[in-house]
Amino acid sequence: MSTPEVYDLHCHSKASDGVLSATELVQRAQLQGVTTLALTDHDTVAGLAEARTCADAVGISLINGMELSANWKSHCFHIVGLGIDPTFPPLLASLESMQITRDQRAAKIADKLAKKRIPGALEYVQQKAGEGMITRTHFADFLVSQHHVDTQQEAFDRYLGKGKSAFVATEWPELEQAISWITSAGGVAVLAHPLRYKLTAAWMKRVLATFKEAGGQAIEVVVSRMNADDIKLASHYAMQFELAGSMGSDFHSPANQWVELGRLAPFPDKIKPVWELLN
Repeated sequence: MSTPEVYDLHCHSKASDGVLSATELVQRAQLQGVTTLALTDHDTVAGLAEARTCADAVGISLINGMELSANWKSHCFHIVGLGIDPTFPPLLASLESMQITRDQRAAKIADKLAKKRIPGALEYVQQKAGEGMITRTHFADFLVSQHHVDTQQEAFDRYLGKGKSAFVATEWPELEQAISWITSAGGVAVLAHPLRYKLTAAWMKRVLATFKEAGGQAIEVVVSRMNADDIKLASHYAMQFELAGSMGSDFHSPANQWVELGRLAPFPDKIKPVWELLN
C-alpha cells in the first residue's frame, strides 16, 4: 500500500514568528508524517532556501510560500501565497518595504509599552527575531517573560490587540495589492483562516467577492482547531465563490499542544484542492 499524502500548507519558522529554524521545522514535519509542506512565514521568504535543502534531504515535497498582511475596509487579512518564485525581484522589493513597516511598528509598540512602565521590549524582540521579521507574537513572548501576563493570548487581550494600550494600527498593503504581488510572482493567493476574522456572513461575502475579483484563487477550509461546523462553513464559502480549498496547521511552536504539523481534519470531498492548481 502507498503512503497517504499528508498536506500542511501553512506554518512558520524563525524567519518570522515561529520558534523552530526552517531545518527543524521540516524535520518535525517529516516526523509527523507530512508529505507536502508549505513554509509560509509572515512577509518574508528568508527561510525558504534552508527549508528546501532539508526537504530534499528528508524526502518531503516543499512548496514555496509566504503569508502577507493586507488591509481591506479597515480590517487586516492574511493572504497565503503558494507556489511563488522567491527570487522574483518585484516581490523581494515589496517584502523589503514591509520589513521597514514592521520595524517602524515595533518601535511604536515598544514606546507604548514603555509609557505603561514596561521597558526593554524593543531590545528583547530584536534579539528574539534575529534576522527574521519582528511580529506582535514576539512582544507577547516578551510580556510573558516579564510576568506581565501568563499567556500569549492574554498579552493580546490586555496589551497588543486592536483597541488595547499597546496596539499600533499598521498601514499594510491593500488586499488587491497583496494578491497582485503573489500572482505576479507565479503564486496562488489563499485567504488564510477565514473564520478568525469574526466577520458576519454579509461581510465575509463582500471580502470574498473582492478577493476573487482581484485574482485570489483559494481559501483555507481546514485549519488547526477548526471543528466540523467550521469546516462546513468554510467549505460553503469555497463552493459559493468557486474557490479551491487549502489546509494548514498554522504551526508556530511545539509548546502549543493544540496545534501540530500535519494534525488536521480530513479534507472535504467536494472541494477542489489548491495543490491541483500548483505546478
